[in-house]
Amino acid sequence: MAAAVAGVLRGGLLPQAGWLPTLQTVRHGSKAVTRHWRVMHHQRQKLMAVTEYIPPRPAVNPRCLLPPPKPPKEESGLIRVLRREIAEVFRHHRMIAVCQNVAISAEDKLILRHQLRRHRILVKVFPNQVLKPFLEESRYKSLLPLFVGHNMLLVSEEPKVKEMLRILKTVPFLPLLGGCIDDTILSRQGFLNYAKLPSQALLQGQLIGGLGLLLAQTHTLLQRQPVQLTALLDQHVRQQQEGDSARPTSGKPAPPEPALDS
Repeated sequence: MAAAVAGVLRGGLLPQAGWLPTLQTVRHGSKAVTRHWRVMHHQRQKLMAVTEYIPPRPAVNPRCLLPPPKPPKEESGLIRVLRREIAEVFRHHRMIAVCQNVAISAEDKLILRHQLRRHRILVKVFPNQVLKPFLEESRYKSLLPLFVGHNMLLVSEEPKVKEMLRILKTVPFLPLLGGCIDDTILSRQGFLNYAKLPSQALLQGQLIGGLGLLLAQTHTLLQRQPVQLTALLDQHVRQQQEGDSARPTSGKPAPPEPALDS
């Protein structure tokens, strides 16, 4: 009975002609591994140890040798442009003031720039990694201690110190560190003393007046000797003429005039 049921079931599961099996079992065999690690024979180990290559030791320890020179870093185009602009600023401007670039609002910076530009004072900001190498190779090397942190330059073609200090007084948190005027290094106190000096027109007027007075005195001193000599010669000629007129016709000399008691 059981065999008949099994035959019926097996017959029902067998595929009929023209049908594809819904499931098909495939048996995968185990792969044969032929490259297992095997221990090397002791004689081969001895042979490999004897024939191992030993490189020769260098005559000088590599740690004692100088490192190979590094290739020079190529400057970017931006650095070359900034360096050229810095050189032009120091060449064409007589006054260069260094201020600490503090964190102020954009509106305050714009107002400050506008007030300074009215007096032809420009605000320049350069990175220290470009500005310091330029100063080290120039005659402005004494300005290097001022460039610590963020700085800004106030430059003008003419020394407008009074106008600059008057504007900086309105911004008390923007300190003036120092700078140079006509290639002369000045501190903050030096700028204050320079602002107290009279104007150039007044100094020129005083100089011209002093030179005119000296010329007049020199002219007077040079004319004193000729005038005195001319007066003495006139007196001598006058005395001779008076003596000739007082001499008598007989040829005898006239009696001398009595000397007056002083």
